[in-house]
Amino acid sequence: MSETKIALVTGANKGIGYEIANGLGALGYRVGVGARDDARRESAVEKLRAAGVDAFGVPLDVTGDRSVTEAAELVEEQAGHLDALVNNAGISGEATGPGWGQDPTALDLDVVRTVVETNVIGVIRVTNAMLPLLRRSASPRIVNVSSSVGSLTRQADPDIDVGPVMAAYAPTKSYLNAVTVQYARQFAGTDILINAACPGLVATDFTGFNGPRTPAQGAATAIRLATLPDGGPTGSFFEDDGVIPW
Repeated sequence: MSETKIALVTGANKGIGYEIANGLGALGYRVGVGARDDARRESAVEKLRAAGVDAFGVPLDVTGDRSVTEAAELVEEQAGHLDALVNNAGISGEATGPGWGQDPTALDLDVVRTVVETNVIGVIRVTNAMLPLLRRSASPRIVNVSSSVGSLTRQADPDIDVGPVMAAYAPTKSYLNAVTVQYARQFAGTDILINAACPGLVATDFTGFNGPRTPAQGAATAIRLATLPDGGPTGSFFEDDGVIPW
């Protein structure tokens, strides 16, 4: 087995995903840049390579069975194994209220289905496809990029500002957190560590570039969890300051 550590980051052509790929590359990982848009993916790969990162493109639409299967085959051809999988790809869905919000009383159910398909089912689809490659690693790590809006504890506390009501998006992150715990239970007693990471409110196109944090700052927690030492935490939910309550 190659001594070079291999990582795959989904949604890595821009924003937080790009910075996760960049950060892992700076640590010596060979990084697969997962993205569905060919031009943006190749542009990101070129930019990463120019920065000294050993990057390769992985055509990947997390909502497509065939796309994910072919992505796993490509990673196997390129690297033979996988040490870190960062499930970063995600969508917010359409706004249904004033500003950046989703009114639960006016939700388009097709929007809900679309967000769940990407943010939850897509993570399960990619994770399961990549598991055979992860199992070839001595220290496999899986990071699911979540959000603090998925914290039911925070959402239910009237004294905590959690932003606008996001009735399609926020529940998918609660669902993703729950799925993360189920994987951790299944992986108990193995070397696979899986955790959820909150990047905070980052200025990217996802937020309309409204946020106090840079993409690099948002990537920090995911990078830390993707490079945890053996015996590190698993089945938990983290932000910069530590554990987020479920």
